Amino acid sequence: MTYKQKTILIIDDDKMIREILKHALSRNGYCILTAEEGTSGIEMATEENITAIILDWMMPGMDGMEVLKQLKDNKITANIPVIMLTSKDASAEIGQAVSEGAVNYIVKPFNPAEACQLIETTLNESQHTEKEAKFTLRRLFSSKTSSNRECKH
Repeated sequence: MTYKQKTILIIDDDKMIREILKHALSRNGYCILTAEEGTSGIEMATEENITAIILDWMMPGMDGMEVLKQLKDNKITANIPVIMLTSKDASAEIGQAVSEGAVNYIVKPFNPAEACQLIETTLNESQHTEKEAKFTLRRLFSSKTSSNRECKH
């Protein structure tokens, strides 16, 4: 039996956010690809074998909602789970992202260990419920204290 490493694409214009998520997720066995803007992120998603996408909502040029729409309209990328990364904590905007195909969201600022756990849970849920296309939304708020916890498989 061959082990296949899961690849997560992070699309965010903020280099620090990309690096924080990359570090947290790669320490737990994920292969991480990053893009700093929507167009290159869409291109990577169509060319690579992506397991999931973490997508920033607010980016210059093409915003996260437009990227999400293009990903979901493309038959190559339509079934890749997308987790929105946002500083917006308004239910209307989150509802809009879900209606466009996002499966979960992370609210900034976030705790990297908790974000990693949410991502892993979302990936597990998407694998188990792929045929039904049912996903559970969870809110993730930053912890006031820093945490050195790591994601657990």
